[in-house]
Amino acid sequence: MILLSLPLWFFWSTIAAIRLAGAVFIDAAGAEGIGYDFIIVGGGTAGNVVANRLSENPNYKVLVLEAGPSNANVLDIQVPFLCTTLAPGTAFDWNYTTTPQTALGNRALPFPRGHVLGGSSSINYLIYTRGSTEDYDRYANVTGDQGWSWNNMQQYFKKSERFTPPVDGHNTTGQFNPDVHNFNGINSITLSGFPSATDTRVINASTELAGEFEFNLDYNSGSPLGLGWLQMTADGGKRSSSASSYLSPSFLARSNLYVMLGAEVSRVINTGVEGGLPVFRGVEFRSNNGSLMQLNASKEIILSAGAFGSPHILLNSGIGDAQALKSVGVTPQVDLPDVGENLSDHPFSPTAFIVSGNDTIDNINRDPGLMEQALEQWKAENMGPLVNTVASHLMFLRLNESILASNPDPTPGPNSPHYELLVANGVPFKPFPPTGNFVTSGAVVLHPTSRGSLKLRSSDPFDAPIIDPGLLTTEFDRITMREAIKSIKKFFAASAWAGYVLAPVGGLENAVDDASIDQYIIDNAQSLFHPAGTASMSPVGAQGGVVDPDLKVKKVVGLRVVDVSVLPFEPSGHLQAVAYVIGERASDLIKATYLNPQ
Repeated sequence: MILLSLPLWFFWSTIAAIRLAGAVFIDAAGAEGIGYDFIIVGGGTAGNVVANRLSENPNYKVLVLEAGPSNANVLDIQVPFLCTTLAPGTAFDWNYTTTPQTALGNRALPFPRGHVLGGSSSINYLIYTRGSTEDYDRYANVTGDQGWSWNNMQQYFKKSERFTPPVDGHNTTGQFNPDVHNFNGINSITLSGFPSATDTRVINASTELAGEFEFNLDYNSGSPLGLGWLQMTADGGKRSSSASSYLSPSFLARSNLYVMLGAEVSRVINTGVEGGLPVFRGVEFRSNNGSLMQLNASKEIILSAGAFGSPHILLNSGIGDAQALKSVGVTPQVDLPDVGENLSDHPFSPTAFIVSGNDTIDNINRDPGLMEQALEQWKAENMGPLVNTVASHLMFLRLNESILASNPDPTPGPNSPHYELLVANGVPFKPFPPTGNFVTSGAVVLHPTSRGSLKLRSSDPFDAPIIDPGLLTTEFDRITMREAIKSIKKFFAASAWAGYVLAPVGGLENAVDDASIDQYIIDNAQSLFHPAGTASMSPVGAQGGVVDPDLKVKKVVGLRVVDVSVLPFEPSGHLQAVAYVIGERASDLIKATYLNPQ
């Protein structure tokens, strides 16, 4: 890992800028003596939800410790189209690197995670997908808590969402189902606000092929199968993150909500014993002046540092597999072997086709003059091509039943997809081709059977962990990715693309049978950066798992994990929406604990 160091003036200047909005931003000197009820580790997607909801009670003093800088006034964060510039290799990314991936030609891969207020919601590609009803019902059944069921979680989707019209004001009839959404929540969801040259062809191909490509009015209805218009987290042409929504100025003005930037947490601290169990209501961190500090909460420490950060902190605190901890020089305090295990991720394989048209994002990506024009339009009007993210449509598809006849189905049910396809009007990622125009698609294995792990590299809590997502290490996952690539080829072979799509490129032209497709995947597959499962939920009293269904860490008191690390399985889509509702439900669970103490 190469974590780009930020000078202290960067933190102080951003803090000073935001203080003008009335927020209680604090530094190391001002952090002590306040008497916090809750300390939230990580001002990311779920953590900021919890900070917002707990600080609704003026009697609770809530502190958010965020390792990164502010998101405020960062152009690349604000402009949706510039999302691909935010990682890797920037100050807004933790800049992790995986171990060599054995199924991908032993390639080590960059693995971005948000190192900024808003976490990965400030640097992701803005795509908003809830998953399937069966995802949540499986979470409920596996944990023994029906509060995680689809029906119960609907209140949290509605509470979180504020569906807004696309910035260009186009007629959205037939592009989403208003009945599925809320228009009065906090985090803005919208549709693409600038037309793409491929839009009509995508819809025509869906109509022509039907079947698995059949049009789906709204994939966020809980029944995602088919092709639909992409929904994204943006508002008025700007990114909507957990920082810009749940920590907007009106919420940051609360006098009981405190935020410290540049505060990198190393450990949670044992502060006593209750009922024979160790209590962890202290937190150790390196503050924004470089000093090592400790603060305590009177009620709870809430880890919302993500699927890498949360288990890393637990392990550094001596909470994990006792033997493994001893082997790197960490004194075990709680033997919880599943911490950092069960790491799942969504493998991703990009594909590209050269096209006869020239109205693609390739032009703007490789021409600084065109990019400057688009930026000037965005700055003046919040309009134009930069209001969109990297794709325009998503497809969610299942494998053929003949494949499932000889392989156990890892999806939670027959209405959940095995893989996802994204469609983009050009090449959205570097390196950009110097010439030509393209349409691209990416294949995503949504329910991988492969599992990896996160482990300590050393006893130094500020040393990067060893991250092995184990991408495509099972035969089933490789079959799924192979079939997804075949589906991409089938989709772009539809007559709707005749005369426009000329040929596959980038090695895809050589992927003509199972063996050559498999080699293409080995050479090109990567991660979609959706880690989960490293602090998985399991039933109360279960031997395995890391947290109970109420997200309290097993075998301890005063400590919860609230982020996607608690998910025992990947959902049928991207993780952003799931992280928001985990934060919403966790907030209710925490509030209930202190309204109705046992």
